[in-house]
Amino acid sequence: MPHAIRIHETGGPEVLKWEPIEVGEPGPGEVRLRQTAVGLNYIDVYFRTGLYPPPALPSGLGLEGAAVVEAVGDGVTEVAVGDRVAYAAPPLGAYAEERLMPADRLVRLPDSIDDQTAAAMMLQGLTTWYLLRRTYEVKPGDTILIHAAAGGVGLMVCQWAKHLGATVIGTVGTDEKAELARAHGCDHPIVYTRERFVDRVRELTDGEGVPVVYDSIGKDTFEDSIDCLRPLGLMVSFGNASGPVPPVDLKALSAKGSLFITRPTVMTYTAKREDLLAGAQALFDVVQKGVLKVEVNQTWPLQQAAEAHKALEGRQTTGSTVLTV
Repeated sequence: MPHAIRIHETGGPEVLKWEPIEVGEPGPGEVRLRQTAVGLNYIDVYFRTGLYPPPALPSGLGLEGAAVVEAVGDGVTEVAVGDRVAYAAPPLGAYAEERLMPADRLVRLPDSIDDQTAAAMMLQGLTTWYLLRRTYEVKPGDTILIHAAAGGVGLMVCQWAKHLGATVIGTVGTDEKAELARAHGCDHPIVYTRERFVDRVRELTDGEGVPVVYDSIGKDTFEDSIDCLRPLGLMVSFGNASGPVPPVDLKALSAKGSLFITRPTVMTYTAKREDLLAGAQALFDVVQKGVLKVEVNQTWPLQQAAEAHKALEGRQTTGSTVLTV
């Protein structure tokens, strides 16, 4: 019988339980997957702790994986039995040896991309795609700020933005992470534990500020991130690793230069299948061309997901983390 990580209550890593599951046959529009690798993302922590409430308890966990199609339900035309596929989409349940999945949320994998790379890159890579190509379309000559520049999304943003001709400023917590970010295209890593990043950003931009800030940290960085923007700049708050952003005073946005704020999600940007396929193709292209090197810097067996969560929350990881099946 296949097993999965499930939670019966929200809380710390200790609520993650390795349990046998019944998978069953796929219904109309569904496929049954044999998972080969699972991506670890901070959104998994949000669901585990209840910051983002799971639809129901007990619940599976995880939104990203690579797999092989084992069976297809009625009406499925997007994939076929035997296809290697990947996904970054609901429903929760990627932390499993086998699972059912809506066929229209799957993309076929090129032969040149292995399963661990695919599991590590789909959610973070599609996030990077929409951040840089849709939410704010980065152009040659732009200077951007990315927080957590040595993390999974951060390293991808550094590489892809540099390829697009941008100057990249990134915040990191240690000198080691600064060197990692620099090696991946970050022109100006800022060690936030040693210097105030808003002052350094203003210095690097001759007081002008940047047109866009990409912030996955949330509460701890939000106010200073706003102060890094030039007039008409865009604050992209796409995560809250340090906690949710408090309510925003809209009058402050006008006083600081008619600023914009958005809180995007990859689920919205890939809700239509044509957008999902366009984003995946753009991602596969930059990976296959070597523009984007996906760094799988940590792996844990799936049944040790709790240990992986502890490391992620303790900021002990860099790049991407994969749970092996």
